[in-house]
Amino acid sequence: MKNRIFRMLSAVDVLGLYLGLLSLRLLLGWDFFESGLEKFRGENWFADIVDRFPFPFNVVPPEISWQMATWFELLGGVALVLGLATRFFSVSLIVLTVVAIAAVHWPESWSGLAELMQGYGFTDHGQGNFKLPVLFIGMLWPLVLLGPGKLSVDAVFRRLFERTSSTAACRTPPCPTPH
Repeated sequence: MKNRIFRMLSAVDVLGLYLGLLSLRLLLGWDFFESGLEKFRGENWFADIVDRFPFPFNVVPPEISWQMATWFELLGGVALVLGLATRFFSVSLIVLTVVAIAAVHWPESWSGLAELMQGYGFTDHGQGNFKLPVLFIGMLWPLVLLGPGKLSVDAVFRRLFERTSSTAACRTPPCPTPH
């Protein structure tokens, strides 16, 4: 019975390496892409909030910040879906999300932790609205730490690189035959 449970859990672990990380990438990629598309089609409103950006982002002209946010969301969204440069884009999108929390989602004023935590919700009635961006950061961390999973372009490149490296390392006979 114990071995059966262990085998079953091992199979679920393997499935997680394929589908678990893929599901995170698909959800996050879609949402970031939608945000980027909204910015791409919309008007730049960063000039209205640039004073709320944390340093060093508050010294970057709003036009440049707008373009950077737009393109990191668009390209990062597509890259996450594909599993391409996943760790780079995950870290980049975490930084972008932290700036968004500070500039847009964080309550303008709060007098204590209890009042601040009222902003940890999906509403914007004067209390902030930082729950969703915090969840996004929590969803991006596994992609930073574990990578994109096995169903990704990064995994294909990694396998190719490992195969090329092992072939290059074996220039003199006898070499083990590849499996």
